[in-house]
Amino acid sequence: MSAAEAEPGIVQLRDFRLEDYYGVTGLWEEAGLAFRPLGRDTSEKVAEELRRGTAVFVVAESDNRLVGVVLGTHDGRKGWINRLAVAPAFQRQGIAARLVAEVEKRLEAMGIEVVAALIEDGNESSMRFFGTLGYLQHADIHYFSKMKTPDS
Repeated sequence: MSAAEAEPGIVQLRDFRLEDYYGVTGLWEEAGLAFRPLGRDTSEKVAEELRRGTAVFVVAESDNRLVGVVLGTHDGRKGWINRLAVAPAFQRQGIAARLVAEVEKRLEAMGIEVVAALIEDGNESSMRFFGTLGYLQHADIHYFSKMKTPDS
């Protein structure tokens, strides 16, 4: 069943398309998710990730409205869950869990056996959520990054 034929009120998962970009960034804003619209989250950078074949970007849609998104990537050995967001009016309906499960399934089909999620300190609800999905917190790992610009 296509999105156009979807039953009203039903949440469907589908592949992200580049024309979804502004809807997705609007969703990130609505959900209070930090992103870098002048750096790694520009439409050009997202398009580049899609072309590489290492991205698994999935959206949730209801009544032709984007209500959830998750960006998954991999480096050939480990998968990453990034930018998981669900519109506030659609939270607590299992959409985030469905999005994560879909990315995990697709990454596994690519031979990726380890999936990780980076969660900002203080985001207790995301930590609890990923814990309920079987993700383990590693207090002994410290994340370091080096950026070309503050917007990278």
